[in-house]
Amino acid sequence: MASSYSDIGLELMVTGENAGTWGDKTNNNLNLVQQAVAGYQAVTVNGTGTTTLAMTDGVISNARNAVIKLTGTITGNIIVTIPDSLEKIYTIINGTTGSHTVQFKTVSGSGVTFSATEKTASLVYSDGTNIVEINPILTGLIIGTDVQAYDAQLTDIAGLAVTDGNFIVGDGSNFVAESGATARASLSLDTGNDVQFDSFGVGTAASGTQGEIRATNDVTAFYSSDIALKENIVNIPDPLEALKKLNGVLFDWKKEYMDKRGGEDGYFVRKKDVGVIAQEVEKVLPEAVAQRSDGIKAVKYDRLTCLLIEAVKVLSNKVEKLIKENK
Repeated sequence: MASSYSDIGLELMVTGENAGTWGDKTNNNLNLVQQAVAGYQAVTVNGTGTTTLAMTDGVISNARNAVIKLTGTITGNIIVTIPDSLEKIYTIINGTTGSHTVQFKTVSGSGVTFSATEKTASLVYSDGTNIVEINPILTGLIIGTDVQAYDAQLTDIAGLAVTDGNFIVGDGSNFVAESGATARASLSLDTGNDVQFDSFGVGTAASGTQGEIRATNDVTAFYSSDIALKENIVNIPDPLEALKKLNGVLFDWKKEYMDKRGGEDGYFVRKKDVGVIAQEVEKVLPEAVAQRSDGIKAVKYDRLTCLLIEAVKVLSNKVEKLIKENK
């Protein structure tokens, strides 16, 4: 029984056939498979009319290649055909020049048409009758326009001096290398510009809790306190009585609160802690309490210093009075 051939021209040998040449024919089949899977062919289609790609059984053929690039200068609409009954996937690259269409089709069926401006690559499938587009590759990429513009920008970057501490920044037209200070200004991160973060970490990872700052070392900050900025100034009334209503407490944070802050780490989040109760402070010094967006109350511990100052003054006066009375 003689050999038959597959759709892509592979020789299908039967048992006992091709004695002594079976190895050569197998190697030839493997070469044809490689062409079908990864072969590349540039096909020139100058002028106009129809170009036919052939598929010959058992022989390297241009219609078998996986990638076909159409090149040349066309002066009219072009048709490129492949044999009917050929089921195969192709990548077709329209690399022609000239303002005319290029159609890739089977001899008897329909196919895919590249417009006069579509100098693109497309993935297509032949079902043996017609050819359809599977998915356009590099949609809208015009060779000689988009590609060259992109390459020009890469050239800009490649030409920049490599300077320690510089940043590559787009200025609206080109890429430029800028120092840290200049780049911060370009990105509106310099002095005089507002910057907002959800959370911030200094020397450690940000917690992810909105509005929280974590630092592994001292944080130095100052409050404006100039008398020129203030009015309606009065001393805190009955500071000692107010202080007596507060309690310094040891306590454990609830598990759900610690989990929300990333879990206990013994540094930023500790189960056992010390502090005051916001609701108690709010009753005697509401100015030292704030309510967050989630409804949780927070204490501005630095504000309690003012209450302590006035309470110490009251105690000091009492002590001085007692000393005078006992002389």
